[in-house]
Amino acid sequence: MITVQNLSKRYGRQQVLNNLSFSIPDGQVTGFLGPNGAGKSTTMRCILGLDRPSAGSVNFSGAYLNGQPYSGSFSSLKHKSNVAGAVLDAAWFHPKRSGKGHLKVLADSAGVPRTRVDECLEIVGLSSAAKRAAGGYSLGMKQRLSLAAALLGNPQHLIMDEPVNGLDPEGVTWMRNIIRHLASEGRSLLVSSHLLSEMQMTADRLVVIARGEMVGEYSMDEFLSGGTYVSVTTESPAEKLIEILRGYGYTSSIDSAGKIRISAEDSQQFDEAQLRYLIAQIAVEHRLLITELITKTENLEQRFLAATSAKQEYKMGATQNV
Repeated sequence: MITVQNLSKRYGRQQVLNNLSFSIPDGQVTGFLGPNGAGKSTTMRCILGLDRPSAGSVNFSGAYLNGQPYSGSFSSLKHKSNVAGAVLDAAWFHPKRSGKGHLKVLADSAGVPRTRVDECLEIVGLSSAAKRAAGGYSLGMKQRLSLAAALLGNPQHLIMDEPVNGLDPEGVTWMRNIIRHLASEGRSLLVSSHLLSEMQMTADRLVVIARGEMVGEYSMDEFLSGGTYVSVTTESPAEKLIEILRGYGYTSSIDSAGKIRISAEDSQQFDEAQLRYLIAQIAVEHRLLITELITKTENLEQRFLAATSAKQEYKMGATQNV
């Protein structure tokens, strides 16, 4: 497990990260979400010791060095590849060196047996391109080579920044499957991505930040359940139904389409099946004409936008006249 505690980072007068605390448990994929400029990459660099935090700590546990359990900071390690691997930048390879040559250099510097090079190339599907110059690799192939480099030390922890960037649909599916497989082996993974539909299929849990601050830490089911709501369309005055529901402990809102929305976030008690039954009873007793009564669930993108909207540095304007 990786534990981030009260992590802060300043560049001069600019506060980039402010008191972030979250965990990255073993055996799970933790999705790392935030708008552009939220501080995701800076957080990952601080976790890996590439940037020095202004305050706070990062603790790695559950890994083994020379057969002995290790718990402590990442920056204090001499050979880091045994504890954590990282996929941060797919463009860091020397263009004239072969993919296999890159991994050999990394293996030698990390004290990893060279036999591991061929194993990792096989894992990421680059064996046939191993002797080609990395400068001729596609972006997707460079992402695979980055993952091979991250896996050289067979680490317990993996930090991956936009790992599906540049991959075609087949490559995206492959990356999702290998991420899930690595987690099933008991590793902890922190993965960021702007492809939220893909994150919904990959992650077990989420850490969400905005403008360098915590929005929340959730299981995927917990985060999505907050987007389940009952939508009511009525020909009768909406305010009347809202007032009656308030008497039962439900608070409601009217959306842009004029429909009544009752969600779990708005009400202390929320059983959508029970709520639909209650609304039907109210409609009969008070002679309200209801034309639609359905349960809806927002996807990860909709939930993410709702969760981070209050801390967005900029907001989208109207597009109807574009």
